[in-house]
Amino acid sequence: MLKQIYHSIEAFYEEMVHIRRHLHQYPELSFQETKTAAYIANYYETLGIPYETNIGGNGVIATIKGGKPGKTIALRADFDALPIQDEKDVPYRSKVKGMMHACGHDGHTATLLTLAKALITYKQELPGTIVFLHQHAEEYAPGGAKPIIDSGAIDHVDAVFGTHLWATTPVGVLQTSKQAFMAGADCFTIEVQGKGGHGAYPHETKDAIVIGSQIVSQLQQIVSRRMNPLDTAVITVGIFEAGKAFNVIADKASLVGTVRYLNPDLQATIMKEMEAVIKGICMSQDATYRFDYIKGYPPLINHKEEAALLLQMDQHIKEITKTETIEPSMAGEDFAYYLQKKPGAFFFTGAQKDKQPFPHHHPKFDFNEQAMPIAAKTLITAYLAYQTR
Repeated sequence: MLKQIYHSIEAFYEEMVHIRRHLHQYPELSFQETKTAAYIANYYETLGIPYETNIGGNGVIATIKGGKPGKTIALRADFDALPIQDEKDVPYRSKVKGMMHACGHDGHTATLLTLAKALITYKQELPGTIVFLHQHAEEYAPGGAKPIIDSGAIDHVDAVFGTHLWATTPVGVLQTSKQAFMAGADCFTIEVQGKGGHGAYPHETKDAIVIGSQIVSQLQQIVSRRMNPLDTAVITVGIFEAGKAFNVIADKASLVGTVRYLNPDLQATIMKEMEAVIKGICMSQDATYRFDYIKGYPPLINHKEEAALLLQMDQHIKEITKTETIEPSMAGEDFAYYLQKKPGAFFFTGAQKDKQPFPHHHPKFDFNEQAMPIAAKTLITAYLAYQTR
């Protein structure tokens, strides 16, 4: 049956590409994906597959109940876009100004929709129940995964699998990990309040730029000097705003950044150390501050046995030439919440298009569409393999 399913997936390749390119032209941002959700729901309506909408927000869940007894397994695809202007010169370039699918979520959606269509013929032969989990708002915390979980929509699920089309990995390569696979991703804002004044009289001021610069420098020493070298973490200040004139000492400075970590226990330590650094510097300079730390997605930690199933995919799918365990990515993913709730695993499906591909979240991002049927085959193979565990 598996080979027949593979053949059906291949037969629907052109439709898969059509769906992906349609979605690519009409992106919607996180928590605003009403038209995309309606498109997904309408597709299942046409296929006659039962579905529910407005799950945890804009989420859509469809279900195929097989003719044989078995486990209930969710396969997840996200469908939100990013606030980036599409700069690709392709016919399917985004038609929405300032928005584009710069991370492959259009491909994830096309993959899952077409997989559902390919499986209808084999419904009576399938064991268990397949839950097609279409999730909104992956890109923007607090994300769509947590409200979907909180809604109870996956309480009955035994396991969950998901993939990310990875544009910097060659087609035919599947990557995952049996442990931490992606980082926890938090963000922070620091507001420094000093005392402004004339650039010629610094002794009469409390220079917010100097104070902010000291904070930036000292924050880097938290990872290098305050943490175990074997623990992986990143503290990045991505925005530093202060001052309006060349001859005026700024009274305020704003710093915005992100924290990444793999060990969930590190979050509290990093927060404590950051507060100590900021407070100490500001006190020494007789300045005040406000520190806002927003907890984002937790680290994505795969379950060992489920990840092991994925690492055997090259034995089943001829297009997969290599499966490999890789070092964790410091990017974040709210699929992490599903793995806190249920067994499962997340993996990268190689989707490199060019020799020097543009990375995810780049204005010229694109991926090799031949990766989509590979992702579809992997998801259904993982589903069936899990049934026999």
